[in-house]
Amino acid sequence: MAKDEKAAEGDAPKKGGKKKLLMIIIIAAVLLLGGGGGGAYMMLAGGSSEAEAAPEPEPGAIVALDPVTINLAAGHYLKVGIALQATATAAAEPDGSKALNLAIDQYTNVKVAELESAEGRAKLKEALTEKIKEAYEDEVMAIYYTTFVTQ
Repeated sequence: MAKDEKAAEGDAPKKGGKKKLLMIIIIAAVLLLGGGGGGAYMMLAGGSSEAEAAPEPEPGAIVALDPVTINLAAGHYLKVGIALQATATAAAEPDGSKALNLAIDQYTNVKVAELESAEGRAKLKEALTEKIKEAYEDEVMAIYYTTFVTQ
C-alpha cells in the first residue's frame, strides 16, 4: 500500500503543476495580447488627436510668379509658372525668388516621362510644395501651377 500511496501522491503534484503552468501561460498570453492591443489603440488614438489639434491655416493672398524655363534630362525643357498661396497670418506677400530657385532645383534633369504622367507630376509637386513651405517657414500653404509646358 505504501507504494500505491506514493504513486498517488507523485501523480497529484504533476497534474496540479501542469494545471498551474497552463494557467500561467494563459494569463501571460492574455496580458500580452491585451497590452499589445491597448498600446496599439493608444498609438493610433494619440496620432489622430495630434493631427486634429493642429488647425489648418487660413488662406491669404495668392502671388503669381513669372514662368521660368528649366532644362530637363535629354535636351528637353519645361516652362513652369507657379503661384504661391500665402497664409492669412503671413506678414507680407512672399517674395517668389526662393520658390523659383527651389522649382529650378526640383525639376532640373528630370525625365520628361516623369512629367507626362499625372502621378509623376503630383509627386514632384508635393515634394516642391513641402520644400517651399519649409523655406517660407509656413507662410506659404500651397502652390498652384499657372503654366506647365514640356518640350
